[in-house]
Amino acid sequence: MASCMKSLFSDHSRYNESFRRFLDNSTEHQCMQQFMDEKLPGIIARIGDTKSEIKILSIGGGTGEIDLHILSKVQAQYPGVSINNEVVEPSAEQITKYKELVAKTSNLQNIKFTWHKETSSEYQNRMMEKKELQKWDFIHMIQMLYYVKDIPATLKFFHSLLATSAKILITLVSGTSGWDKLWKKYRSHLPRDDLCQYVTSSDLMQMLDKSGIKYECYDLLSTMDISDCFIDGNENGDLLWDFLTETCNFSTTAPPDLKAEIMKDLQEPELSVKKEGKVLFNNSLSFIVVEA
Repeated sequence: MASCMKSLFSDHSRYNESFRRFLDNSTEHQCMQQFMDEKLPGIIARIGDTKSEIKILSIGGGTGEIDLHILSKVQAQYPGVSINNEVVEPSAEQITKYKELVAKTSNLQNIKFTWHKETSSEYQNRMMEKKELQKWDFIHMIQMLYYVKDIPATLKFFHSLLATSAKILITLVSGTSGWDKLWKKYRSHLPRDDLCQYVTSSDLMQMLDKSGIKYECYDLLSTMDISDCFIDGNENGDLLWDFLTETCNFSTTAPPDLKAEIMKDLQEPELSVKKEGKVLFNNSLSFIVVEA
């Protein structure tokens, strides 16, 4: 039945457009900014103590908006201290946008930027070949662990790179979000892709517990307006369907009974709330802070 459906990741431009629609229709970035403004200053309060340079590693830095927000908080905590910010990002297109953002942003004089066009596992392999591993004061992985094949090994490796008082910040969809229910029920009905796996903060915390790594978890509510998904032939709705199911042109290629079943579930209170005539999908995020 699903043979006519193909993974969204097989069409790069369609994926980028559906991701853009997700950001436009969700409070994802506002939720992240709230966390950075309210919680991050306390989290990074000790990372640069007695250090002449603060070393920050961004894994999957994307286009840099969140990275620069993080850096502004570090600068506020440690005014005038040099910051070495290295970015690991596999997409050349994203790196170009990141560099453009840096070029037009003021107050970055004390920050040195270096970009590595590679995946986290390529970075890991390259570092392992070196005799001496670089230590970091702050490592962050914002919404990127879905693209890692062996998450426990990746966590163990980056945890080993933490300097004294250092921390790792990981952001993932929450185990209480609508994604958790959607993925658990429908993962076997949707086209799978080796590039991405279904993982939530609940899965991650189990892995950290098993590894004996100390962490704290903060959950923040975020929503995505999926009202357009219920309007037949709506372009915005069709792109949001693609994002929700990670399937290219889901609306037109999915078996009608599968689409009808998901459509019904998307309106259930475990996945969404109805507010002022809108259907708001639970896109809650978890911010997991790992200790050195």
